[in-house]
Amino acid sequence: MSSKPLISVICLCYNHSKYVIESLNSVIDQTYDNIELIIADDCSTDNSTKVIKEWLLKYPTVQFVENSKNLGNNKTFNNAFALSRGEYIIDLAADDVLLPNCIEKQLKSFQNSDYKNIGIVYGNAEIISEQGDHQSYYYPTNELKKATPCPPSGDIYLSVIGQRNYICSVSSMLKREPFIALKGYDEDLAFEDLDYWFRCSRKYNIVFIDEILIKKRVIQNSLGSVFYRKMNSYTNKINHSVFLIIKKAIVMNQTKEENKELLYRIHIEMDKAIRTMNLPLLLRYIPLELKMRFS
Repeated sequence: MSSKPLISVICLCYNHSKYVIESLNSVIDQTYDNIELIIADDCSTDNSTKVIKEWLLKYPTVQFVENSKNLGNNKTFNNAFALSRGEYIIDLAADDVLLPNCIEKQLKSFQNSDYKNIGIVYGNAEIISEQGDHQSYYYPTNELKKATPCPPSGDIYLSVIGQRNYICSVSSMLKREPFIALKGYDEDLAFEDLDYWFRCSRKYNIVFIDEILIKKRVIQNSLGSVFYRKMNSYTNKINHSVFLIIKKAIVMNQTKEENKELLYRIHIEMDKAIRTMNLPLLLRYIPLELKMRFS
């Protein structure tokens, strides 16, 4: 492995015209300089592509993929990944902002960690408003800005499937080889990160960096804001994807302890189905719950 490997940053844009320039500039301003930037716009309906193309006049070597129709994040990312060459990959939303030493710290964690067979490194994130104002941190911090408690590293599959631990996907760097081995993001799902956490943590170690690496912007339609909307078609689509991910995990599980954790997760999702008034989804969970309860 080169001491200064190529890092591919894939910036996904969909109606992020207000924020995309700040996001792109945060990649250009990194302290680490061996970076390949690929921008992919998923058929935005605002003026995102116009804004990006004007920015590209200063950076003509940056690759730009402009979808002619909306393909969704997962397929758009996989298509952009196929164009990339980096040994490590960052999935950057066009409304988020990398802190200047983000990539340098992520790469050092891969190179210097005591853990072997690492698939993902991730850190903390500052949560900001649409206007860029500080709101909180993804993981609560003490006065030294250290996470309290500190998320685990290593084999964290058990805690991930049981929803005992969340991986901050926006602060993550992925290794290329595992991403290829796991066949990338599942394009049949409405969102990418939870499924990839499950599959990656099953086979690879995951390492936490106790540093704030990125600013995560929370806007009106951010994914985290839609899980509990009642009788909402997008919410139902997202939560159905979680159901499909859990079905995959049942197959991946190997121990009774893992089944117990997944049962805990199923109960959380059943409660979510009740709170969002999604009776068809609740009825689909019942046989899964019985299967896991008596397995």
